[in-house]
Amino acid sequence: MMEHPENETQYKGLKVNEGVADVPTVNPYFKRLLRPRRYTSSEFTEGIFRGDIAILSQAVTLIESAKDEHHLQAQEIIERCLPRSGRSVRIGITGVPGAGKSTSIDAFGMYLLKKGHKLAVLAIDPSSERSGGSILGDKTRMETLSREKNAFIRPSPTAGSLGGVARKTRETIILCEAAGFDTVFVETVGVGQSETAVHSMVDFFLLIQLAGTGDELQGIKRGIMEMADGIVINKADGDNIDRARLAASHFRNALHLFPPAASGWTPQVLTYSGYYNMGIKEIWDMIDACIAFTKASGYFEHRRNEQSRYWMYESIRDMLHNAFYHHPEIERQLPRMEQKVLNSELSSFVAARQLMDLFLKTE
Repeated sequence: MMEHPENETQYKGLKVNEGVADVPTVNPYFKRLLRPRRYTSSEFTEGIFRGDIAILSQAVTLIESAKDEHHLQAQEIIERCLPRSGRSVRIGITGVPGAGKSTSIDAFGMYLLKKGHKLAVLAIDPSSERSGGSILGDKTRMETLSREKNAFIRPSPTAGSLGGVARKTRETIILCEAAGFDTVFVETVGVGQSETAVHSMVDFFLLIQLAGTGDELQGIKRGIMEMADGIVINKADGDNIDRARLAASHFRNALHLFPPAASGWTPQVLTYSGYYNMGIKEIWDMIDACIAFTKASGYFEHRRNEQSRYWMYESIRDMLHNAFYHHPEIERQLPRMEQKVLNSELSSFVAARQLMDLFLKTE
């Protein structure tokens, strides 16, 4: 401890007390938390069947993990949960950025929870190129819903692989259904390739649009409109009500130009306000009517069977892709072949053929 010259006798009336010794930045009584206990597959499935959110979250983390040992355990858990899956209504929600998807999901979710439902929200979230983590942080944008015990919100960062995260989202749906969630929302980040993937795993595809943003019909791809089972115009409140109704009439007219849906269901166009919770009941009545219609016609079961077949082939493509690029000989030869293509020594097609022959020969 440094001495204080102010305490010397020549300085009358001055006294400086001793200070406190430097304290460590870490509390000495703090004990480092142990890592969460690793559960067996049986413990995972029992916890999921009980509706334990903590265990469900850890199981989803296993599904999203790239480690082989985690992948094997995740597949075992999925197989055990499969008999208890398929009992929920799966709803895909998409729309242009800024359309109010998360605000709408917050409003839709609270409406369902008040009716006694259990809701899981799975959001395909874009990833930061630097950290690899989710950018949008959906829990922070669903303030009311995230505090409810009967709601489970899980963003899945794409990490540059849309197909991979879509497959993992489908597997997560199985776990959520086994945990007792009777309604599953799958939210996409915006208009793009993710919509096709989400459409292939849901029973109802909802498109959220805005009015008063210019040319509404040019603001959305035609292919997305053709996939939609229902279109809703958000922010139909205040001075925007008339514009929302006009936009709804434009969309209704546009839908008449499209070929009939395979289900036989005619998509409806509604207006609502997610912020003021106006028109939510009408939207859910539309979804209930569509689900009842497709179940009565047998299309509901047909669609789910087609989706299962689709994801089997997607999984095969994904496995072949991973096996090819993680093959030791391919990893060695790929840079050399790439350089030959860049030097115009080989065409892209010949190089691909030679690499594929090498892969099949060494398998």
